Amino acid sequence: MNGLVLRFVAQRVALSLLLLLLVSVLIFAGTQILPGDVAASILGQSATPEALANLREELGLNQPAWWRYLAWLGGLLQGDLGTSLTNGRDIGEAIGQRFSNTLFLAATAAIIAVPLAIFLGLVSVLYRERWPDKVISGISLASVSVPEFLIGYILMFWIGVQLGWAPSVAILNEGMGFWQKLHAISLPVAVLTLVVLAHMMRMTRAALLNVLQSPYIETAELKGLSQMSVIWRHAMPNAISPVVNVVMLNLAYLVVGVVVVEVVFVYPGMGQFLVDHVSKRDVPVVQACGLIFAAVYIGLNMVADIVSILANPRLRHPK
Repeated sequence: MNGLVLRFVAQRVALSLLLLLLVSVLIFAGTQILPGDVAASILGQSATPEALANLREELGLNQPAWWRYLAWLGGLLQGDLGTSLTNGRDIGEAIGQRFSNTLFLAATAAIIAVPLAIFLGLVSVLYRERWPDKVISGISLASVSVPEFLIGYILMFWIGVQLGWAPSVAILNEGMGFWQKLHAISLPVAVLTLVVLAHMMRMTRAALLNVLQSPYIETAELKGLSQMSVIWRHAMPNAISPVVNVVMLNLAYLVVGVVVVEVVFVYPGMGQFLVDHVSKRDVPVVQACGLIFAAVYIGLNMVADIVSILANPRLRHPK
């Protein structure tokens, strides 16, 4: 690894940290303009102005916004996500299990979707402009066009209710074994897989087709190499950078974009947790969840950039 790569990695890490700081400002500002008030949510509509003022003072809501942001950021830098305003629980402890459930759901979908997307992309390239390519492209376009919540409700009704093959509601508990948990999350995993599979497959196909138009690919074909050998040995290594970027973006979506799927299937993950506390106007919880989602998204994008430069010889060995 030469100095250019180290400098690039350092720049990407510094840029990601700066971006995360800016995102924290946006998250805090966004939560401040949310309609409603947590004090009114706790005390109800019949609360007196004096009771509301006392509770706001107790919760620190009467402090200036800049002071509350700095206090929140200072605690965050020390690993303290704060305390929930509605129940007084430590947010880090409350989020821990929820985040673990979200990662379990996203990882299961990724283990299925990533290799399947790359395989279908290769098949589509091998049989381009023929019926396998047209069938795969048609199904992927249909999958991309349908919102995930609609796919979820269709699978819930058809597979969960009509056929009874999987539970309609993805409920997890501590007493469940690994295979029981997999059975419980089978429908949300199917929805997430369908959503990200189509995008990854189409981008893999596009990246490979772009590389196959290069002159050195034509030279390899003229040497008598089989089409599979040309794709696997010559095209795939040079198409790895855009494929890695697409995979990382979709992995980020699997973690960050599961909110809708978790709400549809009442899954006890971060998305459901976030929606519940938005309705309660519990600002510290919303801030913590938003920042964790942002950190995951920014982190995976940073990893994609670093992997891309490591996989590209022209960037590792500049002229």
